[in-house]
Amino acid sequence: MVFRTTRPLRFGDCDPSGIAYFPSYLNILIGVLEDFFASIGADWKTLNQQRQIATPTVRLDLTFVKPGFHADQLEFTLKVMAVGCSSLSLEHEVHANGDLLWSAKHKIVATSMATHKACAWPDDIRAALSNHLETQNA
Repeated sequence: MVFRTTRPLRFGDCDPSGIAYFPSYLNILIGVLEDFFASIGADWKTLNQQRQIATPTVRLDLTFVKPGFHADQLEFTLKVMAVGCSSLSLEHEVHANGDLLWSAKHKIVATSMATHKACAWPDDIRAALSNHLETQNA
C-alpha cells in the first residue's frame, strides 16, 4: 500500500533563484518518513524515547529529473519495497504539477539507541510495515 502526502516547497527550501536547494529536499523527505511511521502507529517520539529505537539512513540513491520551484506543491509517494530483520527498503517519487522532479531508493535500519547496533523490528512495527509492502505484479 502506497503512502502519499504533499508538502509545499517554501522560500527557505530554495536558492536565491527560487529553485529547490537539494539538501532541503532531504530534510523534507525525512519529515515525510516520520509521517509515514506515525501513520502506521509508530510515531518517532515513542519509537525513540520509549522504545529506544532509531532509524538511520544507510543508503540513499537520488535521481533528479527536473527542478522544483518556490511554492510548488510537492507530491510524495513512498513505497515499502522490502522489510528485513532490521532493514527497510523504500522507494520515493516526488512530483509537482504532474511532473516527476526526483526519485530515491532509500534504506533505513532499526538500531538500538543504547548500543547503536542494528536490532530487529518489533513484531507490531514489522506487521504494520509488511501491510504496506509492495508486491510484484500487484
